[in-house]
Amino acid sequence: MMLTQLSSEQQEARHRFKAFAEKQIAPYAAGFDASEAVPTDVVAALAEEGLLASVVAPAGGPAADWVTYGLMSEELGHACQNIRNFVAVTDMVASAVDRWGSDRQRHRWIEPIRRGEVLAAFALTEPEVGSDAASIETVAEQAGDGKSGGYVLNGRKKWISFGQVADLFLVFAQLDGKHTAFLVPREAPGLTVQPITRLLGLRGSMLGELVFDSCRLGSDALLGRPGMGLTFIASTSLDLGRYSTAWGSVGLARACLEASVRRSDARTQYGGPISSHQLVGRMLADMVTDVTATRLLCLQAGIAKDHAEPDAVNLTLMAKYRASLLANQAAADAVQIHGAQGIGTPGHVERHFRDAKVMEIIEGTTQIQQTMLGQFARRLVTSG
Repeated sequence: MMLTQLSSEQQEARHRFKAFAEKQIAPYAAGFDASEAVPTDVVAALAEEGLLASVVAPAGGPAADWVTYGLMSEELGHACQNIRNFVAVTDMVASAVDRWGSDRQRHRWIEPIRRGEVLAAFALTEPEVGSDAASIETVAEQAGDGKSGGYVLNGRKKWISFGQVADLFLVFAQLDGKHTAFLVPREAPGLTVQPITRLLGLRGSMLGELVFDSCRLGSDALLGRPGMGLTFIASTSLDLGRYSTAWGSVGLARACLEASVRRSDARTQYGGPISSHQLVGRMLADMVTDVTATRLLCLQAGIAKDHAEPDAVNLTLMAKYRASLLANQAAADAVQIHGAQGIGTPGHVERHFRDAKVMEIIEGTTQIQQTMLGQFARRLVTSG
């Protein structure tokens, strides 16, 4: 299933990502799910391979182009959605600091994040605030004499990926009625973290709930300017997360396809392999066609991002929307093809089935994306 449109460098990178994921991640993915944790040695391996903060240009070198980043996300998602999610969340924070941060903030945080020495988390969602991010209730107030006195945070954030272990949180709050972003170290006084466990999917993503009880921050905690929190900082970060999720969902669907082909060839019923049964063949046909077509949607979004095209955000929305639906259908069909083995644990397709449902929720629910893409469709038609 090669992509002939790729450059030789992108092809080489794809092979490298695949080899790394097959050796360092896939054999242990079920263990990450069962233990509900990602070990530190895996983070170190990701850093050594250069997969953390790759969207941020290192000193003396270029950042990864968006197509290459998508290829990495597919291979990581093919092996383990928890690892793909870890890399995506890391990059959402690193790219925000790189784009909106001061020289001091970039110097303090980006390279330690790239080396895996600082784990980062993106903290937008609250117990009662999800898709309607503008309604966040966490409040920041200036402490002391204006900005020089720092800030005080009060509120809660919930469902924060890797919140249990993160050293740095990108937190969004209301400051004088303006949506504003802050960089909050784990050791900030007044911050406590409560683990969230026993999730349906992405169990290894170590979710947490953050409680800010008069949490004291220095004046250097402000990222960007007041009022930039959602419109600029969160929106660009979420676009990256959607793009990673889209490619990762293709990787998950591809894993389901491969497992289904192997199982249907090996399983014999009524005198032959079940892959020869027409209804099973139809499921395999839909999987391979939809994986191929959806990967092309992701590739289109990546090319648009690399060329800074005006519709890149909407093309990413489209890719994430279709890919998350594909992941769910492919996982459901894979369970069906595996029969009783598909609902047993431990089992790869059982884990894929649980993880796939999460793809329709994170980085924008299916319904929110349908609304946004419906608006995009009307604009396309009315603009001619």
